[in-house]
Amino acid sequence: MSNLSQRTRTWSTSDAAEPSSDTSDTGKEQDQLQLNRVLVHDAQLEFKRQAKIFDAQMHKMKKERRFFVKARFLFPLGILLGILLGFILIQPSDFQDIHSNLLLLIEEYDISLKIPDIDLSRVELEWTRFRSNIPEVWKLNNDGREFQAGEAMKARGLTAHYPIVLVPGIVSTGLESWSTSPDHRAFFREKLWGGFNMVTQVAFNRDKWIAAMMLDPVTGLDPPGAKIRAAEGIGAASSFMTGYWIWSKVVENLAVVNYDTNNLHLTPYDWRLSMWNLEERDGYFSRLKSTIEGFKKRQGKKTVIAAHSMGSTVMLVLDLLGVDFKWVESPEHGGGGLDWVENHIESYITIGGTHLGVAKAMAAFLSGEMKDTVQMNPAGAYVLERFFSRKERQKLFCSWAGSASMWIKASTDHHLRWAPDDEPGSSHTHGELIAFRQAAVPLSAHGSISSIEQTKNMTADDASTWILERTPSTFQKMIWDNYSFGIERDEEVLKKNALDPRKWSNPLEVQLPNAPSMKIICVYGHGKETERSYWYAHGPHEHDESFAEVEHSTCTDPTDKCNYTVRPPLDMPVSRTSWIDADYTHETTTPKVRNGVKMGEGDGTVSLLSLGAMCVEGWKRPRWNPGGINVTTVEFPHQPVPNIPRGGANTSDHVDILGSTGLNELIIKVATGVGHEVEDQFVSRIREYARRVRWD
Repeated sequence: MSNLSQRTRTWSTSDAAEPSSDTSDTGKEQDQLQLNRVLVHDAQLEFKRQAKIFDAQMHKMKKERRFFVKARFLFPLGILLGILLGFILIQPSDFQDIHSNLLLLIEEYDISLKIPDIDLSRVELEWTRFRSNIPEVWKLNNDGREFQAGEAMKARGLTAHYPIVLVPGIVSTGLESWSTSPDHRAFFREKLWGGFNMVTQVAFNRDKWIAAMMLDPVTGLDPPGAKIRAAEGIGAASSFMTGYWIWSKVVENLAVVNYDTNNLHLTPYDWRLSMWNLEERDGYFSRLKSTIEGFKKRQGKKTVIAAHSMGSTVMLVLDLLGVDFKWVESPEHGGGGLDWVENHIESYITIGGTHLGVAKAMAAFLSGEMKDTVQMNPAGAYVLERFFSRKERQKLFCSWAGSASMWIKASTDHHLRWAPDDEPGSSHTHGELIAFRQAAVPLSAHGSISSIEQTKNMTADDASTWILERTPSTFQKMIWDNYSFGIERDEEVLKKNALDPRKWSNPLEVQLPNAPSMKIICVYGHGKETERSYWYAHGPHEHDESFAEVEHSTCTDPTDKCNYTVRPPLDMPVSRTSWIDADYTHETTTPKVRNGVKMGEGDGTVSLLSLGAMCVEGWKRPRWNPGGINVTTVEFPHQPVPNIPRGGANTSDHVDILGSTGLNELIIKVATGVGHEVEDQFVSRIREYARRVRWD
């Protein structure tokens, strides 16, 4: 650039030295053009020089890159990992489906291409042989422990005694399409939730998949043109997809002690639906009641129920007789009478039960986020946000009223800005479910914001109201019609609540059935960090077309009459966007903060307080357990084996616990008639935390 500066100065000096004259305008223009040419020429030379310097620097950087970040290393590594993943996930039987699935895709996209028939039997044979040589510990589906717990119990002479019903948790039941409309006909009877077909549909038919999975916002049932139902049979929740088991380990071990489809029943359900709509649309509780009564009639024995995660809320024996038992006792609904549970249920095993709610259920409805999304690596988070944004996820969640059954039951958990499971010396309380950092709260682009709005942290009670104010009025009405999240201490009111379906999914607002001979066993894991509360950040005010009908619309009664706030003009903001403050990480504070998520104790998904407080304290009180049902609590420490993909025999992760040896042995003991051997087992401080709850 020095030559350019010199020439510029030379021309300037020459111009200044020339005496003024009456030269023509044409001459001046020619001089100016010549000056411009020189300037452009010098600029080009300088640009080329800088480009050469940049190229040299990049060449040097490429030479200095380590071998493991070069393409010639990463590309073969990707191929190797892909092959390994195939060995882990793909079963030999999947080869038979390749041809038909390819034809389905070609037909769906109207591609004129004839696929010749290919005999894959030889490939299947070689794949089976090759896969059999892989060490068992590296397989997700099989790790060498198949049937072991059942074999150990069989060696003791134990055999099937009570019929058993398995109730899956949220999202673990496969959902399949029964839609015959032209838009959805291509995947008739295909799984839209669970299985590799779900991955295909999300990747290539995202908008249609979302439209099919959403429920009608007014009725909470099927939207026009779409019909999705829970898959049926034991296979509906045995595995989420090929290689990723859920209930299959439990089924395998029960089969060893003579359980089969005559005395073993898995009861899948559409977890998107509210508790009331499960019966309204699918007759879920009526059919389950008939199944249990059929077991009693044919075999003359009561039934053991084992429910996982949200299944404990659906059953509500643990989440307090949940919807099922309350529904079946109600003379207006199931008509079973007050002694139905006593006569038909031997034991209720709740596995990782969501009794007092789950923090991530609140965050999902507020901003479409949870620990799993904000703690992704930056590349994964970017892809997720571009492909399936927070707003889209929030809109989808707000159509699934079933998930709202797991909102935190606020009154016991958060009171006076403290939480029973706060650690001594904590710098921040879990009692503030949603908190804001002052530095992370920018002023709105539309004007200043009061300091009160900037710094107001919220308990679970506050957060429930705040979240509902940011959801459509249809969702608010759905919540009001189906759920209640408080605590009731008056025994007379508790008795009346047995006739109020809104209370049935909240163990703090209904009593356990009068079934003194029934046993409740709470089983869950402990020792894995669990999201417990959040740091949130505010954004500017903006319109949200999905909530276009109101700014803040609040339903105050279970009718069609809602209080609507007049919508502001289109040029004014509607509400402030909020999201988990993923930039905030503080590993040395108590509680530990990671990407805006305050971590607590639990099984990786459900907090310890929600898992165990009702079991060790709430249901020990006659107020909520008038029949004196015996409640046993069994905690398993989380002790995974590092070189086994899903932890092995002693894992206690929220889902992987279903394959643990301890849980499988416990279920078999109860089902085979030696449940009296199951005793309290504690590895956490749950009894201390539960005593701090304001029960009275």
